Parts: sequence; structure tokens; C-alpha cells
Amino acid sequence: MDREYLNADFYAGNKSRQQYAPCSQPQPFMKLLSRILRFYAFQVALHIFEDGPLTLPAARAYDLVEDYKGSTFFDKWDFYGSYDNLTNGDVIWQDRANATSDQLAFVNSAGNAIIKVDNTTNVPYNIKRNSVRITTQQAFGVGSLFIADFIHMPYGCSVWPAFWTRGLSWPEGGEIDIMEGVNLMTQNQMALHTRQGCMNVAPAAGAQTGTTGTLDCSQGAGCTVLDNSTSSFGAGFAQAGGGVFAAQFDINGIFIWFWPRANIPQSLQQSTSTSPINSLTDWGVPAASYPSTTSCNITNFFDAQYLVLDVTLCGDWAGVPSIYTPQCANQGTTGLCYNDNVIGPGDRYNNAYFEIQYVRVYSTAAVINPGSSSSGGPSPTSGGSGSSTTTQPSGSMRTVARDIAPWVLWGMLVAVL
Repeated sequence: MDREYLNADFYAGNKSRQQYAPCSQPQPFMKLLSRILRFYAFQVALHIFEDGPLTLPAARAYDLVEDYKGSTFFDKWDFYGSYDNLTNGDVIWQDRANATSDQLAFVNSAGNAIIKVDNTTNVPYNIKRNSVRITTQQAFGVGSLFIADFIHMPYGCSVWPAFWTRGLSWPEGGEIDIMEGVNLMTQNQMALHTRQGCMNVAPAAGAQTGTTGTLDCSQGAGCTVLDNSTSSFGAGFAQAGGGVFAAQFDINGIFIWFWPRANIPQSLQQSTSTSPINSLTDWGVPAASYPSTTSCNITNFFDAQYLVLDVTLCGDWAGVPSIYTPQCANQGTTGLCYNDNVIGPGDRYNNAYFEIQYVRVYSTAAVINPGSSSSGGPSPTSGGSGSSTTTQPSGSMRTVARDIAPWVLWGMLVAVL
């Protein structure tokens, strides 16, 4: 912010004007103007210094800071390398060496990244099936856009895929579920997870296209929104040729979009691995809207976020009888998620894979605090921690407003005194 106009001459000029002004009583009009200006100065102070959101117009571009794509897709991700001890899933998430050698994580001939569940092994009883979970080595702060183009996502009975983010610690650092679902669901379920104290609000008319579910972001499911599009998850997603998910992580809120292949905005179709995102005007209404409010200030409940891609099986959501049975009771002879799916031949998992054209991160921020991440951390419903390179905002409208607030208020008061 250019503050040259707030220089010594400005103050000297005002002092001189007051010192040598005629000693006459202010006119009624000037009294009224003075009161109006003081009232608005007070209102500005309230909006700048309150804990709630500050909405100011801002025209800004999002610069590309990471492009996970092609032959180097996996180079900046950490592999979990252990069993699912977070959501009690019946998988062992492989390290990079084993995932690569077993062809569970690789780049195909089209240049797309594949992450999959083992679909070739005959798994004996009491053994878990191999899968993959990866986490970015860098965390990204407020002021970021996360965009992922998936051609295919995992689906099927017992299958639980997710594309999500987690903070530096859980749940203190927050979590954003961008894409998640289980079994034969046809609609994506988005959610936020936080420590106690964050409550989503029912959206205003036209604020989102999805359907709001639970509002308390600290509860098990988080504060959820269900996408109304039946091509946003599962078989319908694959039949539509995949699509693009995007999440805006902003001081004014967290907003999530989904577009099937035929409806991807021109701004994203024309984007490249070097171009910025200059405008979101053609993105339309988000599927999920989580505005920053006094009941959940985003910057208080979310710190820098890692991106996570994983596929687990059964566990605390897909395997719960009340969830599993209505969709998959006829999958086998026992009616149990593990018995009828995980063990035995692997061909029932032929559709349990991600095919990813790219994952891109854009930001209005600058990278600070270089480091490396832990491959561990929380799951969509469990806790954990790690350290990382983090991307933090180099500035925000709230920060700028607070920086100039004393000068603005002082200038306005001097003008009317």
C-alpha cells in the first residue's frame, strides 16, 4: 500500500490550517459533516478490528506454485508406508518403492498418474490388501487454490477414496474434504473438520449448489455438504469422462467446486503449467460454500494445509453396517465388508483407482520456512501431525486494512477537528 500521501507535509498542512483559521464558530453544515465523518470512522474501526470476516473488493491473480503432473508427479509427495491406523481401514498403504514395483503408483502411457488398490492378489483371511496414500511435502497457506483434474476415481463396494487437505496438526489445523465418498455413492460429500468451536451456517439462497448437512465442524462427520450432481462421484463420474475439483482457501471462506468434463470453465481449460489464474468469474456458484463468519473464522481454525490422496477399504465409514449394507449387502455371502470384499481375488477392485491428469496449487502467497513433511498425519476422521515446507500469505486485504487503519482514522479525525 502506497502511503506517500500520508507524509509530514500532509500533517503540517492540516496543523497550519487549524492554527491560522479564523476564530469563528463552525457553520451548521460543517458540524453535520463532522458528525457524519466521525460516525463512519467509528464504523471502519469496528469492521477492521473485529474478529469476524472483513469483505473488501480485491482484484488479484493466483500464481501457480506447484504443478504435480506427468513423469515427475510423485516426486514431491510422501508415501505413508504403513497400515491404515487412522480410519481402521483394511489396507496397508505402501511406501514408494513397493507401490512402484507393484504398479500401485505409476505414470501411464498417457502421462497420467495412477494410484490404485491391489487388484491382482488373492488375499487370505486376516490379511489386509495393499493400497496407497500420499501427502504433499509442502503445505499451503490461506490465499491458495487447489485444483485437480481426475479422469477416473476409485469406486465400488468397500472402497473409500478421498482427495483432501490437513493442517500442520489435527484437528487444531483443520481439514478440508474436497472429494470423498464410499461404496456405491453417486454424489461427492464435501466437509470441513476442526477443533471444537467452528459452526457452519446455513447458506444464503444461491450461495451454493450442494445440500448442507451437519453444521458442527468438530463432530465426527464434520460440517458436510452433498453435491447434487450424480456425476460428482463413482461410476457416474467415470461415465462423464471425469472432471475437475477446485477449492479456494481464503480469508473470506472455503469454497469448493466440481465440473464434469463437458462443463469445465474456459479459464481452466486454457490454463497451462506456467499460467496464472487471473479470474474466477466463469467458475459459477460453488458446490459447497463455507463463509468465514463470527461462528467460524477460517483463519482461526485453519493453518497451512497439506494435500492428501488416498484409498482405503471398509473402515470407519465404508464398512459401517448401516452404511455398507443398504448398498452392498448382496456383494457376498456374509454381508460383511471385509469378508465379502477385501479377502479373496482382487478383480473386484478393477475400478478402485485414480487416474490424474494434474493437481495444481495456485497462491497469492510466498513460500517460507523450507523443510520436509512427514508421510504420516491424520485421516479424514482421525488425528496426526507433521512438519513441512509451508506457503503463507504474503499479504491479505485484512492485513493491509489493519496496517493502514490507524493512518486512515487519524487522517479523518484531523480533517474534521
